[in-house]
Amino acid sequence: MRGISSLVERLGRKLPKFEDGRIDYSKSKVAVVLTIFIRHTGRILLLKRSSRVSSYKNRWNVVAGFLDDLKPLREKVLEELKEELGLRESSISCMHFGRQYRFRDREIDKTWIVFPVLVDLKEKPVIKLDWEHVEYKWVLPEELKDFGTVPNLEKSWKNALKDNGC
Repeated sequence: MRGISSLVERLGRKLPKFEDGRIDYSKSKVAVVLTIFIRHTGRILLLKRSSRVSSYKNRWNVVAGFLDDLKPLREKVLEELKEELGLRESSISCMHFGRQYRFRDREIDKTWIVFPVLVDLKEKPVIKLDWEHVEYKWVLPEELKDFGTVPNLEKSWKNALKDNGC
């Protein structure tokens, strides 16, 4: 996990910051992100992005967020789960960090460095969407191809499963 901190730190030296000190990736050609798959009884939670988000409007995704500060990865995952869905650490039975990868989306001219995470839940939660999402569905992983998802979501899923300890 040390490599993640040094990567974010290096990018953070070159990019502008928000008032609270977080890295502002909005005009950057490279961004480091978490892609968090929430799984319960074999199904994963898909979230439809709202028209108010900056990229991939109205496309299906999972919980995602920028790695925009030097917090430990686990802490960032918990922060995103709470912020986007109201989920707490006590609802998690297992958290697994998959294999990171990088891809360039030529359509928006941005390179994404993706850190996929798999979170298994103890119980099916009551989902409380924030402004980033307008709808959700619990789907089988093989159904991902049937949705208009953000780029490479299936690859993120496969990488989240690499060396899976859950």
